Amino acid sequence: QVQLVESGGGLVQAGDSLRVSCAASGRTFGGHVIAWFRQAPGKEREFVAGISRDGASTYYTVSVKGRFTISRDNARNTAYLQMSSLKPEDTAVYYCAARPSTDIRTTTQQYNYWGQGTQVTVSS
Repeated sequence: QVQLVESGGGLVQAGDSLRVSCAASGRTFGGHVIAWFRQAPGKEREFVAGISRDGASTYYTVSVKGRFTISRDNARNTAYLQMSSLKPEDTAVYYCAARPSTDIRTTTQQYNYWGQGTQVTVSS
């Protein structure tokens, strides 16, 4: 079992940066792939970024590549999503998710554990 708690969301202006965090409970954090998803009002939840268990591999959706950076600190049981050059279309609830496997996947059904989400709002 892994419990995930996101934090760090807020209201920012276009072009600003923001870092959201995902704190995990349990001693098996390092055995899970971690991903960030987001869900805007009226839209489906979509994959944003994923990171392998050891942090050596990352994967991003096209719309955030070059602007967002996913990272993790297994000693602190925490994952991060650093967001830069934010745009109004990045506005969404951001969710952290975990799957006990070796490969990064991009669909919600492939993740076993979810946090409650943190709201990120980017004003123009």
